Amino acid sequence: MLLGFKTELKLNNIERTHLLQHCGVSRHAWNWGLALTKQILDHNKLNPAEKIKFPSAIDLHKWLVALVKPECRWYYECAKSAPQEALRSLRIAWDRCFKKTSGIPNFKKKGLHNRFSLEGVIKVIGSNKIQVPKIGILKTYERLPQVNPKSVSISKQADRWFISFRFEVEEKQSHKKSVVGVDLGIKSLATLSTGEIIVGSKSYPRFEEKLSRLQWLNRHKIKGSSNWKKAQLEIARLHAKIANIRKDTLHKLTTLLAKNHGTVVIEDLNVKGMMANHKLASALADMGFFEFRRQLSYKCKLHGSNLVVVDRWFPSSKTCSNCGIKKEILSLSQRVFNCENCGFLIDRDLNAAVNLSRVAS
Repeated sequence: MLLGFKTELKLNNIERTHLLQHCGVSRHAWNWGLALTKQILDHNKLNPAEKIKFPSAIDLHKWLVALVKPECRWYYECAKSAPQEALRSLRIAWDRCFKKTSGIPNFKKKGLHNRFSLEGVIKVIGSNKIQVPKIGILKTYERLPQVNPKSVSISKQADRWFISFRFEVEEKQSHKKSVVGVDLGIKSLATLSTGEIIVGSKSYPRFEEKLSRLQWLNRHKIKGSSNWKKAQLEIARLHAKIANIRKDTLHKLTTLLAKNHGTVVIEDLNVKGMMANHKLASALADMGFFEFRRQLSYKCKLHGSNLVVVDRWFPSSKTCSNCGIKKEILSLSQRVFNCENCGFLIDRDLNAAVNLSRVAS
């Protein structure tokens, strides 16, 4: 299976300038290609009898070389694969739009979501150096996998740069037979059928006041000024810190489940529907349910565990884990499950986790 790897780069000012140049070339190629393809679609809509064939990524790159590069000589200062990969990503975005799996692609703005991709001769040198086309050798803070990837993506988050790539790994065979049910919640991130409770990071409430203060102080600064840029960088750093704390908690939990249990049972939660509740949306987003399932899916494959996803209509919370009788009504405010049939008392989340674990047994 393919496993992704992402790590921070250790850069000097010259290398940062080169990376920003590549981001600019990639962004310019995307915006040029998007404007051109939109013109083609508009033309085809107005002239059904004289339709122009929608271009592929190769066609777009040929037109870019013929029409744009002679006028924009600064394209030659960057690796040729940077605009190629941008146009390839644009074509994929249009394909998703035509299949109605996503909306119409948007133009990219300078300074937002800086990233680009490179392919070609890429070599890992030693333990913490990687050579990429045109830019040269880049250092990292941590040890790199000893493989030579075919392509890499370089992105900027706040004032830090990261490199990511994928490489092939062998799936392990798990001989563990234990089954664990996992009930996700807001009060605690996860309640396991073993009785263990995993408290969520709750990183956003911890820094919400500080974030609000920074945004309040920034409200009257002149956009584009030095003080405005400093404030924006400080806000971006805090957002990155909140996200990293959340990801760290989820990585530790999913690794614990995938490595120590042969079968993991979770519910197919309707996260989008749950987020519609404005009273719970902030807390739900802070827990990261979608990211939890994404990480657990690939880690179970990696460690040889079996992931069972139960239908979202399965009454895990309403069913008594002792006698199996289902309650008709159970409000969210009732945190203790009290069975009227057998008198069994148990924590609501633990009851749901036990019921989930029995689905796979």
